[in-house]
Amino acid sequence: MTQPIVVTAHFVPVDGQFDAVHEALLPAIAAAHEEPGCILYAIHRTPENTIMMIEKWESAELLDTHGAGPAVAALNASLEGKLARPVEVTRLEPLPAGTEIQGEL
Repeated sequence: MTQPIVVTAHFVPVDGQFDAVHEALLPAIAAAHEEPGCILYAIHRTPENTIMMIEKWESAELLDTHGAGPAVAALNASLEGKLARPVEVTRLEPLPAGTEIQGEL
């Protein structure tokens, strides 16, 4: 049985490009929600005015398929020139605590 996988992706917009980065992410979010294995694909503003994406996929294999797919390619193209540095993607391993529902994403 495969384990779900949680990923964060940190987007650091160039000064003055926050709204443009946010707008570029919206079609990618809609597309990802239609992909097999997508459980969660959400973005949040950080206190530093950057964007943190939190994703949860049914398996690492389905996440890898997403990463090589057209939605990510289109997103990367739409972000060109809008980011201060490359997107930092981190795959997370759960350390469950508390109840099954409360202990992990």
